[in-house]
Amino acid sequence: MKRPNIAPFGSWRSPITADRIVDGNVGLGQIALDQGDVYWTESRPAEGGRIALVRCGPDGAAADVLPKAFSVRTRVHEYGGGAFAVAGGTVWFSNDKDQVVYRMDAGQAPVPVTPAGSRRFADLIVDGSRNRLLAVCEDHGTQGEPTNTLVAIARDGTLQVLASGSDFYAAPRPSPDGRHLLWLSWDHPNMPWDGCVLTRGTLDEDGAVVTTETLAGGPDEALFQPEWSPDGEVYFVSDRLGWWNLYRWAADGAQAVCPMPGELGLPQWIFNMRTYGFAGAGQIYAIRQTEGRAELLAISTAAGAADIVPTPFVEMHGFVTDGHRAVFVGGAARDVPVLAALSFGDHAIVDLRRSADDAPDPAVVSAAQPVTFDSADGRQAHGFYYPPKNDGFSGPDGALPPLIVKSHGGPTGQSGCGFNLKIQYWTSRGFAVLDVNYGGSTGYGRAYRGALDGAWGIVDVEDCVAGAQWLVAQGLADPGRLAITGGSAGGYTTLCALTFRDVFKAGASHYGIGDLQALARDTHKFESRYLDRLIGKWPEDRAVYEARSPLRHADGLNCPVIFFQGSEDKVVPPNQAEAMVAALRDKGIPVAYVAFEGEGHGFRQAANICRALEGELAFYGRVFGFEPADDIEPLDIDNLQ
Repeated sequence: MKRPNIAPFGSWRSPITADRIVDGNVGLGQIALDQGDVYWTESRPAEGGRIALVRCGPDGAAADVLPKAFSVRTRVHEYGGGAFAVAGGTVWFSNDKDQVVYRMDAGQAPVPVTPAGSRRFADLIVDGSRNRLLAVCEDHGTQGEPTNTLVAIARDGTLQVLASGSDFYAAPRPSPDGRHLLWLSWDHPNMPWDGCVLTRGTLDEDGAVVTTETLAGGPDEALFQPEWSPDGEVYFVSDRLGWWNLYRWAADGAQAVCPMPGELGLPQWIFNMRTYGFAGAGQIYAIRQTEGRAELLAISTAAGAADIVPTPFVEMHGFVTDGHRAVFVGGAARDVPVLAALSFGDHAIVDLRRSADDAPDPAVVSAAQPVTFDSADGRQAHGFYYPPKNDGFSGPDGALPPLIVKSHGGPTGQSGCGFNLKIQYWTSRGFAVLDVNYGGSTGYGRAYRGALDGAWGIVDVEDCVAGAQWLVAQGLADPGRLAITGGSAGGYTTLCALTFRDVFKAGASHYGIGDLQALARDTHKFESRYLDRLIGKWPEDRAVYEARSPLRHADGLNCPVIFFQGSEDKVVPPNQAEAMVAALRDKGIPVAYVAFEGEGHGFRQAANICRALEGELAFYGRVFGFEPADDIEPLDIDNLQ
């Protein structure tokens, strides 16, 4: 056996380059089934971040559905979701550039259905009984914040409002017989994972809602994915008992179908999220999350019992069924995510599409290791540890690897343990990585999810700090080379950890939040009251916002930071990053700022994704004193000799 090369951690040469991460790689998104065909969206960095719509027929041949001039994306809530629907071979979709809904009949070119203007549409679903489209409408043409309604769109573009008056709507679901409609709604200051309401409306012959009835929910019960069973019963996911479990509605009250520890729901940051589907009137297949890992269940509704269906996956999402099979995106621990089809008959799995053409080399794959560690105030926190892994290299005797602590976005969200090329980018170069599911993360029950209430910028920081210190105590990380990184809300946690604590020696903020007051004043409608629960009411609790804003305490920031920012970010405007950069420059602290023209909240273009990865690596190399093996475009770092 060839002996590995001895080289400083961080400087190892890896086949997982930034170019490889974007070239030939796609993001697998929304899935729909129609007449034996499978449709799905693919985000393609190599095409400037365009989101293509792909169809795969029974013969297994896949092809793009739309011309390249179209990108399937809706900007409702800014994050979108549910951007297309298909029935009988007719595709309806929201086009990114103009936010117009188009219809494409089989063999025909796309035609616009809604006019360009102030309205956006999401969570599209076809009402087959009336040959029309149902959608959530967000109208930016009104005074003040946008108005949200539930609407029906006829083939000629005629708009009919079905429900109005609530701040937010989601999940329209027409009944199999066309007589009823389900939907979710919620109001400020709640987010959908705090509390929402499930309503059933009765439809008249013209498709208008004539009567309504509240079936479940309230300000303190979070619901998810209402559905009609094939025989017309109402199912939904609720966290009323502390876990997101499946319920069946009946006139005498909703009953848990198969109560269990574990989560069948997700935080609805985007529309059309699905974790379960029907194999028949009495059989449901569902994805359950436990301790950050996903597993597939076959649930008998009559027996109220569930069996685990073996799969190679530790992450699954986008679950849809047609009575014969389930199609979903599955991620394994050591291979790239795939679009998978599972047969209900024998549970055989067929891969319909890989997110990357080539398989990762096992010699450079670091598999996630779930960890639980003590944090502040007697709490425990969770995460996934990835040790450095590259069989071609070894660190010097007695040396410890640098550690990157990752804080996920949201903050209501979670990190999974499926194979992630961006994490492998670091571990294959000699970094250790800790991906933290800090208090407030989903996947661990409502109580854990509520740990950030009134404590954002405190609990998440404590958990990230505790995780880094725990790995140092285990002899798995160099205490002098601890870094923290995150995007969006994860960027806020990163900046708080660097500003208010002195454990980390460097950090990287990707479109991170520096000023909570600016966020409360300027952010979009969906998140405009999110901070009421996480921080306090604005402006009544101005002092708390001031105390927890890193920008307002830049004097406490005394280590190098690199900032990555999109010029068109509407969620976290560039001026927040720029103000932090200016403060660090004035203090003489090493700082780098990389701005991407035309990018929003998150980077979609291949060149920018590459630059962000390589720029962060170059930054750590300069700060931590190693030379990356990669040929990287020079990076300007102010105040660093």
